[in-house]
Amino acid sequence: MSSNPQAPKSDPSMRPTSISVLIVAGLGAAAVGWLLLSFSYSTLPELPWSPVIVLGVLAVAEGLLAQNTAARIQRKPGAPRVDPLAVARYVALAKASSLVGAISAGFSAGLLAWLAMEPTEAAHDDLPVAIGGVATALALVGAALWLERSCRIPEGPDSQDADDSDRPSGLL
Repeated sequence: MSSNPQAPKSDPSMRPTSISVLIVAGLGAAAVGWLLLSFSYSTLPELPWSPVIVLGVLAVAEGLLAQNTAARIQRKPGAPRVDPLAVARYVALAKASSLVGAISAGFSAGLLAWLAMEPTEAAHDDLPVAIGGVATALALVGAALWLERSCRIPEGPDSQDADDSDRPSGLL
C-alpha cells in the first residue's frame, strides 16, 4: 500500500499499443542511425543481412500466430479452444515486437536516408540491406499490431445482459 492515501490508484489493465509511441521511437532510432553512420561509416564493415532475415521470420511467425489466435478466440469451426494464459503471453509478445519493429524500422530508415545521399560505391552496395531492414521491420510492426488486435475478446450484442440473466437482480 502507498503511504499516501490521496494518491491515485493505478489501473493494472493493459492498454492497446499507442501508435504515437511507435512513431516517436522510430523517429528517435532514425536519428541515432543517421548519426551513427555519419560519424563512423568509413570504419564499419558492410551491413549484414542477418537482422533483415530475423525480422522477416518474426513477422511471418507473428502473422501466423495472429491468424491462428483470431480463429480460436472467435471460436471458428475446427479451431481448438484458446488458453487464456497463452493469449496474455501473445499480447506481451505483440507489444514488445511492435516496439522493437518500430525502433528497427526507424534505425534502418536513418541508415537508408544517409546511404541514399552518400555518393560512394560502398554506400550504394549497402542500400538493399537498408531497404530490406525497413520493409521487414514495418512488416513486424504490422504483424505485431495484428496479433495484439487478434487477442481481443470479441464484443457480442448485449453480452452483459446474457451473462447476468441467471443471477438475482438484487431488487426485492
